[in-house]
Amino acid sequence: MNSKSRYPPEALEFKYPATGICGLSCRLCPRYHSTAESRCGGCKSESRTAAGCPFITCARKKGVEACVDCKEGEHCERWKKHRESGKERDSFVCYARLEDNIAYQQKHGLEAFEQAQEKRCELLRQLIAGYDDGRSRSFLCIAATLLDDAAIQAALAAGSEIPADLKAGEKARRMRAILERLAGEKGLTLKLRK
Repeated sequence: MNSKSRYPPEALEFKYPATGICGLSCRLCPRYHSTAESRCGGCKSESRTAAGCPFITCARKKGVEACVDCKEGEHCERWKKHRESGKERDSFVCYARLEDNIAYQQKHGLEAFEQAQEKRCELLRQLIAGYDDGRSRSFLCIAATLLDDAAIQAALAAGSEIPADLKAGEKARRMRAILERLAGEKGLTLKLRK
């Protein structure tokens, strides 16, 4: 047993560690893409399950992978409050697509959601590799959360026109402008709602 964990190892086995119990996609979170020692492997990773999230505690008790699998589902007050809060504001991660994520999970299942998010995550990795100047990661994660795959691919295609010899800050600034333009065309704002 890990000394940090209050739970036996068998309780830590989740099939989809990068899909949050509440419905969020961990793959689009800035902490998931951190290169620091504090990098998070997802809401169901061993380090996070040791932190005592109420959704993790509840999922363990009920033996479910995610809230969408729980028989209480729509009647759960904790999940209802979380979802309502996610419609209005964000924490360090964007919750604006939480309801879309949940609807997708309910319709297609967690495995299909995980596969779709891995594709989106690969696009985000390309954005980070080419356009993170050390201060843009959170912005790029928000863009990957809010924009659809086609818009992210369009941004990457437009980014290929940015001269490779520019300094990282200028490349990041230009990509930010591209992403903000694409978001504006869709009526989106690429920032956290506080």
